[in-house]
Amino acid sequence: MSMLTGRTAVVTGGAQGLGYAIAEQFIAEGARVVLGDLDLGATEAAAKQLGGEQVALAVRCDVTKSDEVDALVAAAVERFGGLDIMVNNAGITRDATLRKMTEEQFDQVIAVHLKGTWNGTKAAAAIMRENKRGAIVNMSSISGKVGLIGQTNYSAAKAGIVGMTKAAAKELAHLGVRVNAIQPGLIRSAMTEAMPQHIWDQKLAEVPMGRAGEPAEVAKVALFLASDLSSYMTGTVLEVTGGRHV
Repeated sequence: MSMLTGRTAVVTGGAQGLGYAIAEQFIAEGARVVLGDLDLGATEAAAKQLGGEQVALAVRCDVTKSDEVDALVAAAVERFGGLDIMVNNAGITRDATLRKMTEEQFDQVIAVHLKGTWNGTKAAAAIMRENKRGAIVNMSSISGKVGLIGQTNYSAAKAGIVGMTKAAAKELAHLGVRVNAIQPGLIRSAMTEAMPQHIWDQKLAEVPMGRAGEPAEVAKVALFLASDLSSYMTGTVLEVTGGRHV
């Protein structure tokens, strides 16, 4: 039997990048997955590519709106009969130096990452606490550990996710619900590959393993935290960085 057979997961930001890779890994291990993302067309295409309606459902969701996140987790319960795993992965970047960053750019990033993760954690916990079991995986970033130039908004949000994860883990542990976080480093994706080459090279030089990570390598850590392999772990933050910023 696969590690997630019979379980249902919700993955926000699931239409592409890390979210898609995580959904793909979960389905390979027997889960049914509900993808939440802003672009319904892209999300439906991703769900179809992942195997169609038997294993994947697409739902349009703006994670900054609590009613839409509530509807997302409700769709998982309605379609697949429950909710066992919640992955709060949706994210955006609005990079700029402190001097040039606008209030809107700050608010947008905080809303999607920090409020979005809070909305997802709260909605999932409401269902999981009744079942006395569940795993919530929050996506932080190495930027939340060390702070990166041009990312006062993003670094603040990702550091906040760590604090939120630890607080929620303490609140929910006695209910059988585990809450953990992942801090990816330089991972190959459409977003990172759009960086200017000199910035990419500079970041790559900081990685002791000498290469960028692949989305599948983050997805395997998400699988670990979502599965019974990590049954005695909650409130933890796992770095997936190739040794960068150790």
